Amino acid sequence: MGWRIGLAAMLVIWWSPVATMAGSLTLEGTLTQGGLVIGKTDPGARVSIDGSPVRVSPDGQFLIGFGRDAKPEARLRISHPGGGLTEKTLKVSKRQYKVQRINGLPPGKVTPHPEDLIRIRGDNAKIGQVRRQDTDRADFSSGFRWPAAGPISGVYGSQRILNGKPKNPHNGVDVAAPLGAPVVAPADGRVVLAQKDMFYTGKTVMIDHGHGLTSVYAHMDKINVTQGQHITKGAAIGTIGKTGRVTGPHLHWGVTLFGTHLDPALLAGGVEKMPSR
Repeated sequence: MGWRIGLAAMLVIWWSPVATMAGSLTLEGTLTQGGLVIGKTDPGARVSIDGSPVRVSPDGQFLIGFGRDAKPEARLRISHPGGGLTEKTLKVSKRQYKVQRINGLPPGKVTPHPEDLIRIRGDNAKIGQVRRQDTDRADFSSGFRWPAAGPISGVYGSQRILNGKPKNPHNGVDVAAPLGAPVVAPADGRVVLAQKDMFYTGKTVMIDHGHGLTSVYAHMDKINVTQGQHITKGAAIGTIGKTGRVTGPHLHWGVTLFGTHLDPALLAGGVEKMPSR
């Protein structure tokens, strides 16, 4: 239960309105590693973070994401349509992640067989193509909720070291639930991937929420949506399963801003906001 208390304490919404001669700026979100910040500025403004341009919606909304190992500072720069300039240094808090070391495993449990690598590369290509999309949708404005209810069996940022070989950090949260329990869309969006047999993730759905923000739902038993379908927050997208490389039924939920993996629990408001079954 300790990690639950720590997460709840960290889920303080950081909100900062700034009004200067240059123009307006509002930032809302969690300024921490794994956090997402939704900004609002003047329509027609140009926004960049650490020198990289950021999409701005017609009404002035934009997104900034901080990865698992984000640096302690990020520089926000906004060129307003009237010619003014706003520059702001964002302080990003550091997090501690659980690391688990497991030794003595058979090599096949650590390194995939060559024939499996072909499938894995193909799956990764499909996922990567989705995460490179930069659509003008602003479905993220609907806000996020938990897609399933149950105990948290895997947390964002944790990492395993198998036979001395570091594996990729866990890039989402795992919700343990009975086989067949409902999975719903946590926010408005469009289904951009619905695959029935991916090597690691089994039956998998991905949703585009706009501006490069996508979410993934893995190991499902049933998929109730089709690619290209528009869905609203709370709509059924499938059921909890144990497909792919898993040991029991659960939902893996991940959220990514282009190539930056974010902590879904921060978007959903923490474990205390999870609906009861």
